[in-house]
Amino acid sequence: MYHLPSRLKTISTSLGSIGFLAGLLFAAPSLAADSDLLAQAEKEGKVIIYSTTDTNAADPVLKGFHDKYPNIQVEYHDMNSTEIYNRYVSEQASGANSADMIWSSAMDSTMQLATQYATTYASPEIPALPDWSVWEDRAYGTTFEPTAFIYNTRLVEDSEIPHTHAELGKLVADNVDKFKNKVTTYDIEKSAVGYMLAIQDSIQDKDYFQFIHDVGSGNLVLQSSTGTMMERVSSGENLLGYNILGSYAEARAEKDPSIGIVYPSDYTLVLSRVAFISEKAQNPSAARVFLNFLLSKEGQDILANESNLTSIRSDVEGDNDAKGMEEKLGDAIRPIPVNDSLLSYLEPKERLEFINKWRKAANK
Repeated sequence: MYHLPSRLKTISTSLGSIGFLAGLLFAAPSLAADSDLLAQAEKEGKVIIYSTTDTNAADPVLKGFHDKYPNIQVEYHDMNSTEIYNRYVSEQASGANSADMIWSSAMDSTMQLATQYATTYASPEIPALPDWSVWEDRAYGTTFEPTAFIYNTRLVEDSEIPHTHAELGKLVADNVDKFKNKVTTYDIEKSAVGYMLAIQDSIQDKDYFQFIHDVGSGNLVLQSSTGTMMERVSSGENLLGYNILGSYAEARAEKDPSIGIVYPSDYTLVLSRVAFISEKAQNPSAARVFLNFLLSKEGQDILANESNLTSIRSDVEGDNDAKGMEEKLGDAIRPIPVNDSLLSYLEPKERLEFINKWRKAANK
């Protein structure tokens, strides 16, 4: 948990002209609304967040929020997506004290929660966000994170580096001796993020299960976290990984020359961490203030430049934002929309059928 103290921020304004005064008067209702929201949030005194964003990445955002709103403490719980889902649903059913906000990279399971438990709140930051990233003023995409292939730069030859999914599958299938037990990805049965990315892969690639068959010919090594996969590729225990969160891979590669990164040129899925405010939030105003900060230019600057999580906005400092990634990756970009279409494969029957088909193709 992350606890922060607080104080009230005051703004002193000097009126230098009639024009300035007119502008201030015109903005008065909005300023009053912001002031009322902040006053209520500070009265509540804290916001409780359940998140999959690891504490190292979240810390700069939490610090930035504390610096701006020190009267609002943040109780931050870093959990995996399955734990968040099960704990939150249980608490909602029992009426126990629970999260005011969910912020998770498992887009589909988070959307499933949002359809049942999210309150409606139209953030003033909506005009700066892509249309596909806001669902009914209830759920918000907060990042723009392409998925990537990673490889061990010491042990994979330049001529072997795959640049498309088909190339990756062919590389493994044609070189089983070298890549046996050396290719890693998510265990789609244990990882909600991994399952969601596999579903999206199957939507984008008509030959997806042939790809799974080909990479599976080397006996895929399945993991539940990006960190574990990067560690194994860095050490050489594995040589390649796919569907790795690019934001984490980029941060690791800056310090670890053993990690190479490729954004596939046939298509690159773009994940967005989804945030929503609980309809039964104990601290709804504080949750609104935090959400607005997270989506604001100030908060997104921190995400992009300190947390190394690509901003969903296109107006932050530097090029680690949606615009920068679109320029870098071009037509290969495939953002996963924040909407209820993500729910179609979450029904138990459809989920089991997909997992069984995947495991059969992968020979797992």
